[in-house]
Parts: sequence; C-alpha cells; structure tokens
Amino acid sequence: MKKWSKLFIFGIILVMLAACTANEDAGSNSEGKDSKDGKGEKILYLNNGAEPTSFDPPIGFDSYSWTALNNLMEGLTRLSDKHEPEGAMAEKWDVSEDGKVYTFHLRENAKWSNGDDVTANDFVFAWKRLLDPETGSPASFLGYFIEGGEAYNTGKGSADDVKVKAVDEKTFEVTLKSPQAYFLSVIANPAFFPINEKVATDNPQWFAEADSFVANGPFKLKEWEHDSHFVMEKNDQYWDKENVKLNEVHWAMVNDSNTDYQLFKTGELDTADVPADLSEELFKDGKVKVEDQAGTYFYRFNLDQEPFQNKNIRKAFSMAVDQKQMVDYVTKNKEEAAYGFVASGFNDADGNDFRKTSGDLTATDVEEAKSLLEKGMKEEGYEKLPAITLTYSTSDTHQKIAEAMQQMFKDNLGVEVKLANMEWNVFQDEQKAGKFQLSRSSFLADYADPINFLENFQTGHSMNRTAWSNKKYDELIQSALNEADEQKRFDMMYEAEKILMDDMPIIPIHFYNYVYMQNEDVSGIVRHPVGYMELKWADKK
Repeated sequence: MKKWSKLFIFGIILVMLAACTANEDAGSNSEGKDSKDGKGEKILYLNNGAEPTSFDPPIGFDSYSWTALNNLMEGLTRLSDKHEPEGAMAEKWDVSEDGKVYTFHLRENAKWSNGDDVTANDFVFAWKRLLDPETGSPASFLGYFIEGGEAYNTGKGSADDVKVKAVDEKTFEVTLKSPQAYFLSVIANPAFFPINEKVATDNPQWFAEADSFVANGPFKLKEWEHDSHFVMEKNDQYWDKENVKLNEVHWAMVNDSNTDYQLFKTGELDTADVPADLSEELFKDGKVKVEDQAGTYFYRFNLDQEPFQNKNIRKAFSMAVDQKQMVDYVTKNKEEAAYGFVASGFNDADGNDFRKTSGDLTATDVEEAKSLLEKGMKEEGYEKLPAITLTYSTSDTHQKIAEAMQQMFKDNLGVEVKLANMEWNVFQDEQKAGKFQLSRSSFLADYADPINFLENFQTGHSMNRTAWSNKKYDELIQSALNEADEQKRFDMMYEAEKILMDDMPIIPIHFYNYVYMQNEDVSGIVRHPVGYMELKWADKK
C-alpha cells in the first residue's frame, strides 16, 4: 500500500493542525450509450449515489457533495495526478522565514463562470465564512490552524482576529498559528474554496440551484433535478480549460449497487461499484480495479442513550462483531478488516506504518463479549437490556452490513436488535442531533496524517457524534497538534488511539479502498487516496 505521508511531504516537517460519505430511473435521462452525443461531444456518465447534502462548500461535508464540488470549484491549490498539491487559483506563493505567513499570488486569468475575476477578497470572504459560528460548518475545525480561526469559531474572538487578508485584488495572505507541513494539501479541500462575494451577497442561496450556481473549477453546473440527477459542463472561463477534455458529466443518484452495476452493463454509466453478490466472479474475470483510499467504515455508539452509557456493554457489542467475516462474506471487496480507527498507510517518525505499530486494539471474542455484557448489565441494574435500534443510511451495502451485525448480536450475545434506515440527508441531520443509539458512519481522510482521524473524537468536536468525552484523550490530541518533535507527536497519537479503543465509543468495521469497474474507453480519472475524485484530466474515446 502506498504511504500517504510520503505523497504529501514537502517544505517544513513540523506540527500539523486542522481536520478529516434515489431513484432507480435516475440514469434514464442519459442521451445515449455512446461516448459522444450527436454533436461529437465527450460525455461521462457517473453515479453520485444520493442527492448532494449541499453545494455550499463549507456545508456539504461528505463525499456526496464534495466529490462533485471538487470538479465544479477550485482552491488556491489542487491535488495533481500524483496526489501532490500544485498551483490552482494561485499561480505561485511565498512563505515567510518562520513558515507561518503564506502570500498567494492569484492568476490574472482566474475567473468565475459568470466572467467575474476571482479575487483575494473572495478567499477572505469564504475562509471567514467557514469559521463563522453562524455558518455552522461541520468542517470549520479544518481552519483552526489559521491564527484567530478557532477563537472566532468558538465565540472567543471576532472575524477581525482571523489572520487572512487581501493585500490587493490578486494577492491573498494568511498567517498560521504555527508552521504546517501539510498546509498546501489541506487547502485543496473544498472547505477552502473561494466564494464569489458579490454573488453570495446578492443571493445567499446561490449554491442551491443550477441556474444560480457560480463555479470557478474545470466544470460548471448546467442542470440539477433534485433527488434525480445533475449535469456538469466544461467551464469556458476556467484558467486551464485547454486541459479539460470532457464536454459534460452526467451524474445519476442511484443508491443500490446492483442497479448501479446494471446501468454500467448497459452503458448508461461509465463506472460502477462492485456488488458483493457478484464480486467473486468479477474479480476472477479481472474486471475490477482496486486503488488505495484512506478511510474507515465504522459504527458509533451514543453514550447519551441507554444502554451504551456503559463501557462494558459497548465493549461487549464491539467484541461480538466479526470484522473478518464482514469483509470476507458480506462486503467482499477486498477491504482490510479494521481493529483500530486509523487506517493503514501512514508512516510514523521511524518510517513504520502507524496501523502496524499501533496493532489490533479490538478483537472478536464471543465469550469475553458475553461476560462483559453480563457485567455491564449488573452495573446498570438491568435485568433486561433496553430496546436497541441500529440505524443506517439507505444503501444495499449498508443494509447488508447492518443485517450481518444484527445477526452477530443475536448469535453471540443473545440480543435482539431492530434495524432502521433513512435517506442520507435526513440520516445525517438526525445523527448530528444525537438521535440514534447505534448508527453507521464513515470517515475519509482530509489530509495525510493520523491526527486527522483521531482529532474527530475530542470532546464536543463536530465530528464526534457519540457524546464520548475523555480528558486525557483531549489533552493528548491537543498536545499532538502542537508538538514539533515527530517522535513525541506519534507517541501521543499511539496513546490516544489506545484510549479511544479501550473506551469503545465506536465499532470499526473495515478500512476503505476504491473498488470499481470502468468503461475501457474512459481514461484520466484520478482517485486520490486522501481527497476526492478528479475529472479535470478525464477523457473518453
């Protein structure tokens, strides 16, 4: 497996801060199965899986939104086809001697799709809006490395304290709290995309419909029929339009992997996921592509809801789950079973893989699970467990995993668990509101470091969503975020992950990978191990 940390190393290796998942006739709007329409234009057909949460950059903090946004918009930097940050809206930049002040020089031909210039003020406006507590962005923590950013976001400071400024119309300056080795990678993330201040001021809902959406990336939004499909077309105002080969990208919204595959077989989609029921045959035929991806599929306990306030009951449920059986017989896509939270592929200060060094921090142990359940029930005075519901977002893959877990809880603990599912956007809102007892989750890395995984479970963090709190854990994460000595920093993270997995507010299931099929006429799609799909260089015969 590739080592993500090697992909992004540049500049000063010091401290790091900041961060980081329809209807079946959705594909029927396709204009044909050929690679080109009647005008000879190149059209790519993809499946988004569900309605985007939001195309407002700091709000749609999930792959359903940001995968498309990554191709509609562009930040100061963009990840290259080698997964390294390169100049995008910024043509070049200067870094102060202490590594804290970055001065970005925007391209003179950086334009919005409506013809407006992309200005430094658009970045000032967008980055302050990301950190504005009134915005309520779940991605705001990504901006805490900016001096004054965390204080503003947490109500302890003002927008004036956030050290971002427009030196002139095409020069943007940002001051960091401390040097950040991955700064140029982090700001390629959609949370840091500019927003056309003039457009947003005139229409605060500019991002909600195709006819009002203003893009600055390789594509612009041509059509958006909510809960059905959306269409992107090449942005003729994009500074690098000569390298954009596709004319249009049509996105369906199909949340069933078998339907997705059938649309691929009939030529209505150019890529497809691999249905678990067909994976053995498709892998055997050599039709499946597998690429690295840094992320974890897991379940969250809610410690504010019975019976999961009890640590031993949580551990019992976790030990009753067999991750190896899950990847071998349920998902069947060659994933790695997860026995910790941080995914494989990140090197520590000694060059060793974090996951291998941290080791397996949980295990399937039915007898121990039964014993812990009994112990936990005695501690809580339960003669019978309260009713338990496991909730997942609508998808046949999520359903299969949920059903497998339901059976494991019954067979290994003798506990009947109810299942419930709901549409993605509703599910996400309800989970954030703490309304589920036990619910599915996923985390895809925002940048290449284990701290990106571990910071999510700090007390009160927007990504925590478990109500778990541990003072020692919080101290370790904050210390790691501000530690310049790499050896000490990794030691802190190793200790923190052990605390997380010992208290068990989550059940890790598997680490992600990209498993897909692709039309042989399609080339140039880049799937970043840490980041999102790139269509800028995609082509179709």
